[in-house]
Amino acid sequence: MSIDLLLGQIGRRSLLSINHVLNLITFTSRLFTLLLRPPAAGRVLVRRVALEQVYFTAVQALPVILPFALIFGTMLIFQFAQLAGPYDLGKTTVLLIVREMGPIATAFLVILRSATAVTIEVGYMNVLHEVDAVEMMGIDPMRLICIPRLIGITSAVLFLFVVFDIASILGGYSLVWLVSDIPLGGFFIRIARALTGADIAVGLVKAVLFGIVITVTCLYRGFRVQRRITSVPVATSKAMIECSFYCLLVNVAISVLFYV
Repeated sequence: MSIDLLLGQIGRRSLLSINHVLNLITFTSRLFTLLLRPPAAGRVLVRRVALEQVYFTAVQALPVILPFALIFGTMLIFQFAQLAGPYDLGKTTVLLIVREMGPIATAFLVILRSATAVTIEVGYMNVLHEVDAVEMMGIDPMRLICIPRLIGITSAVLFLFVVFDIASILGGYSLVWLVSDIPLGGFFIRIARALTGADIAVGLVKAVLFGIVITVTCLYRGFRVQRRITSVPVATSKAMIECSFYCLLVNVAISVLFYV
């Protein structure tokens, strides 16, 4: 392959990536415009769908989140209790669970469990002309389909982040205390001393942004599905990869913004 062809491919891929990001930004802007201007009618339906999304994404995910959080918290506390000093254990726990791993681990679990379902659902609605039917009834599909899922998934990620942190710290401490003889005296006092308002704010901001990024990406990929059923798995795979990549970018950007 000549250098000209290689540069041409790089340029085309770069332009396609930029165009895709701009489309995502436009899609997000449209969603927040609808969110800030609720209609006079249809609020009950939107509220009901949003609550169903919260139940599916948050409540039904607890049997998956809790064991994962317990394992992660136990492993972290057990390892660093042997390596770190008394105060360092508190700082390490806050750094890894509250600031970094709590939000991103919650986001990845939501991507694997719920985000794929949203892309598949919207993709099949597109393929089976259900979106067209909604439009023919005079209803904006973005208001009926997207807004409840944006509210529901973002709220669920925020809720699961809090649950993940509590389960990791309390459950991890309890299991290490039960199965080992590692001294953990004053563990919660160390965490309280190490934990700051900025740490809590960073975790909450990341959780909210992750929820928005996951929802927008999955909805966009679902609406972009062509009129073929075989396009749905491809869109789902792309949505998972993009969600993970964008969440990692947001995670790094927020950490740098707050702590550098």
